[in-house]
Amino acid sequence: MRTAAMSHLFAQLGLPADPVSIEAFITSHRPLGNAVALYRAAFWTDAQRTFLKEEIIEDADWAGIIDELNSRLH
Repeated sequence: MRTAAMSHLFAQLGLPADPVSIEAFITSHRPLGNAVALYRAAFWTDAQRTFLKEEIIEDADWAGIIDELNSRLH
């Protein structure tokens, strides 16, 4: 995991961004069902959901690290 990039993503999402908090978040929210798109997971706020969806659709700078988060949650 690219720790710095994942920390920046979590900060962007308004979540605790230290490595221990990130690991705890991932552990507590996985496994995400294979049929559930990352941005549709029930644990996101509307703003987080919109951010994740738009970044993936636009293949923006965040897309790679969002893909990594997606993999870790599934």
